[in-house]
Amino acid sequence: MKLTGAQIFWECLVRQGVKHVFGIPGGATLPIYDALPEFPIHHVLARQEQGAAHMANGYARVTGGVGVAIATSGPGATNLVTGIATAMMDSVPIVCFTGQVSSPLLGTDAFQEVDVTGITLPITKHNYLVTRPEDIAPAIREAFYLANSGRPGPVLVDITKDAQQKTCEFDWEGSEPHVAGYLPNYQPAESVYEQAVSMINAAKRPIILAGQGITLSGASKEVIELAEKAHVPMAMTLLGIGSIPASHPLNLGMMGMHGEAWVNKAIQESDLLLAFGMRFDDRVTGTVSTYAPNAKKIHIDIDPSEINKIVHVDISIISDLRPAVAKLNRGVQKSDHQEWIDFIEEMRAESKSRDILNIPDNDQLFVAHVIHDIWKYTEGNVVVVSDVGQHQMWEAQYYKHEHFRSLITSGGLGTMGFSTPTAIGAKIAQPEKEIWTIVGDGSFQMTLNELATIAQEKVKIVIAIMDNGYLGMVRQWQEMFYDKKYSATPLSSPDFVKLAEAYGLHGIHVNKRSEIQKAVEEARKAPGTVILDFHVVGEDSVYPMVPAGKPLDDMIQRPKNGN
Repeated sequence: MKLTGAQIFWECLVRQGVKHVFGIPGGATLPIYDALPEFPIHHVLARQEQGAAHMANGYARVTGGVGVAIATSGPGATNLVTGIATAMMDSVPIVCFTGQVSSPLLGTDAFQEVDVTGITLPITKHNYLVTRPEDIAPAIREAFYLANSGRPGPVLVDITKDAQQKTCEFDWEGSEPHVAGYLPNYQPAESVYEQAVSMINAAKRPIILAGQGITLSGASKEVIELAEKAHVPMAMTLLGIGSIPASHPLNLGMMGMHGEAWVNKAIQESDLLLAFGMRFDDRVTGTVSTYAPNAKKIHIDIDPSEINKIVHVDISIISDLRPAVAKLNRGVQKSDHQEWIDFIEEMRAESKSRDILNIPDNDQLFVAHVIHDIWKYTEGNVVVVSDVGQHQMWEAQYYKHEHFRSLITSGGLGTMGFSTPTAIGAKIAQPEKEIWTIVGDGSFQMTLNELATIAQEKVKIVIAIMDNGYLGMVRQWQEMFYDKKYSATPLSSPDFVKLAEAYGLHGIHVNKRSEIQKAVEEARKAPGTVILDFHVVGEDSVYPMVPAGKPLDDMIQRPKNGN
């Protein structure tokens, strides 16, 4: 079967099971877009290529599959970079395709030529420059294989325009990927598992550090089984939230810089850390030299490069998490650590006395109250896409995630503007799910152009803007560490309700806590996308907070009087 490179491109995507792609056409991708109507794939027209990459991210995160983004050469390709880096840091499987100038023009500084494979080399699992139509199918099949095997991540395929235009024989079977050594058969020795089991059975103050690897591996059942059998409390990383139901009695909540005080103190007091699918990020550990000083450490991760990269561990198991924990479960003894649990609960009670939910609103609208009430009135039954900043931390603290893959956020890169396009991708992937974004007024304005995509695609999401008039997290640091010198953080914004109306959407202003329930109910019932503009307190701070360079348990906590 003789096809053009462009036809081969789409035929391969169809055979990979792709139903939706996100992108913007341009000169170097015209042949690909010319062939698109021949194939049963829906193209979502983003308004900027970063948005397309984030849409692919949301599509992948909510399904566990691979998201696809397309951009033209030059600025189209470079606009993808932030979205690719975001996916790389959070282990999200996306495949990004870029058009490239024709192969005779490579290296000549031709119009809209840029070395996108060179630019993205550090932020992709792998990338390809394809100059012949015969190489398109093998590159695409290998890209999908690489993106969603082992530790997931982004792969980029750059295809020259002449490769898209020329014809060749299409050989699907002959293009099957053979990537020697990419998935080595890691088989930790039985003695390693035996040592780990002995360490767990001997521990008096153990804690499971639950990372995103639990979600990626589908290991929730196995981890809960181990926690219940060995009576081990579980602390969540930001991206681990949603892997274990929030209501589980052994789920302590989030750890780290803005994690719960009792969680951080418990980690510092523990004698054994079970690190499951997490990477000891600096926002989790505080100062590494003082991190969990009395704890032995067992680290299970599929990526060998993460072992001993930041925190030295006593036992490492390089494996997919699910079978590794299942193997531990066969040897772990039933234990009772009630004295340890009671100790943690005492610390939790002290910390809860400082909780902002105990502070009367006095006609002021606090973000924590807003997020708690959104959780209450949605009954925790929505997928939340949170952006980056103070609201992201409050969301992690006050929205109780019971369901698997119910929180999507940018953890590693901390990409402002992430939530709106990502929510679009998530909704298109699973239209039956209710999708909400929690976003700040600063983050929202970075990608609000994607409201046009929402209107064109007629998708229904709810965008909850925490409108405080500042770049909130930066302002908090300026308040705490720079003598309240608010340099370049006060923020003006448009009337977000009128903005919604300009795109044919619905908007609601919310000024008091008493108005939240009605606004939430109205937004959920509306047929299309709704923007909820919450006018919240401007100078409020996220507590607790571990200052940079401090031990994990050296936290700034909210004063008991709430001020």
